[in-house]
Amino acid sequence: MSQQHSVSRQASPPGRPAPAGRTAWSRWRRTVPAVVTVSGLAMGLAAPAVAAPAPAPVVVEEGAESQRARLTELARQLVAAGAPGVIVRVDDGRGRPVEIVEQAPWAARDQRLRAGDEFRMGSNTKTMIATIVLQLVAESRLALTDPVEKWLPGRVPNGAAITLRMLLNHTSGLFDYTEDGAVLGSILGQDRRRWTSTELLALGVRHEPLFAPGAKWSYSNTNYAAVGAVLEAVTGASPADLIRDRIARPLGLWHTYLATDSRWRGRYARGYEPDAAHMPAGVPAEFRVVAGPGRDGHVDTSGNNPSWGGAAGAVVSTAQDWSRFYTALMSGRLLPAAQLEELRTTVPMDPEDPEGAGYGLGIETGATPCGTVWGHGGGITGYSSGNLTDGTGGRTSTVLVPTEFLFEFGADQRLLEADRALRTAVICTMFGKPVPAQAGAAAETPAGAVPSVTGVTQTG
Repeated sequence: MSQQHSVSRQASPPGRPAPAGRTAWSRWRRTVPAVVTVSGLAMGLAAPAVAAPAPAPVVVEEGAESQRARLTELARQLVAAGAPGVIVRVDDGRGRPVEIVEQAPWAARDQRLRAGDEFRMGSNTKTMIATIVLQLVAESRLALTDPVEKWLPGRVPNGAAITLRMLLNHTSGLFDYTEDGAVLGSILGQDRRRWTSTELLALGVRHEPLFAPGAKWSYSNTNYAAVGAVLEAVTGASPADLIRDRIARPLGLWHTYLATDSRWRGRYARGYEPDAAHMPAGVPAEFRVVAGPGRDGHVDTSGNNPSWGGAAGAVVSTAQDWSRFYTALMSGRLLPAAQLEELRTTVPMDPEDPEGAGYGLGIETGATPCGTVWGHGGGITGYSSGNLTDGTGGRTSTVLVPTEFLFEFGADQRLLEADRALRTAVICTMFGKPVPAQAGAAAETPAGAVPSVTGVTQTG
């Protein structure tokens, strides 16, 4: 769950429903920093806590070189705070993108991180899945008003009242399957089974819905498991094949695919979680034993099977590929104007703040002091990601961190502050704006307090 929540997770036994009150696996995404002036653009699986508007930032005038140096320093501070590494890519639309890679020495000894490494993108997957649905809408093969019952008869309770739009914008009321104890072993890498959309959907709908269809907003991965099943029914193709044929190949995204097992297709970033002996106290007991080879107080999760993410969160990509995807999406290359407008039609994520962060069809938006961002993020065991763009796709940014649980459970405040500072600076750099002076303040650490880190700053 997000660090903004205080309800503890209580896993139910495999194959049995979760007890009432357990919260969802809520970080198949990375949160845009608290400097966001609405509710934090909390790209999560659970509704964000309401945050007070941030004060106007104090800015430091700086040129491109000093902005790059500041991003590099903030990336190093994130690693010094405990991240195994970080990949940053920022394209302000005015020249060659900046790529920054920093890595902890222990992780670099395992494998050197590179800017082009494949990375598990978690819930960023939803933006691609929603794009495919809207392509089919443009082809008159689907309608956003179609009830789920039309395509999945008898498989979703009250399916006649739940539309495809409700699934895509998380207003269906369906229970989140990641709260079901049957999937916990897969989250931890202990269960290596291959999940299907049908199986994941069945986990979610065996629970009572949270509210009547359309009554409110609540993030649920079951929505996208259902969408995956609908896509299979309509096209006869799997979500993996649809992403390959409709997005990855047409755009030349050669390192982008929906994973259905543990195999990678190119050079990849290794993801890590602390081992049981080094897991912070803030991580619940049932999440303290993650499967994988031991690495200097951590376990390597990159060989675990991410298929439990399915159409909700199993895409693999790179920072550069995702930038190309966002540019194509927001510029209208992937969708006609009418469908792009539907994608960008949002509902409030917080009913008490209707002008705040909004969720569209597989994409979120929020205002920051440096500009309005669109995007999503993801978190799946060992991998945290955040991808943003402006309203035209001309500016893009990505931050990839190869660990997840410390963010998921808010278990390390110093790490969270360093992460927030970096993301704030990345947003402003993307818009070509001065970086807020306070962006690095919270993350600064005394000299000699942590080991030195290795890194490289790249352009192009």
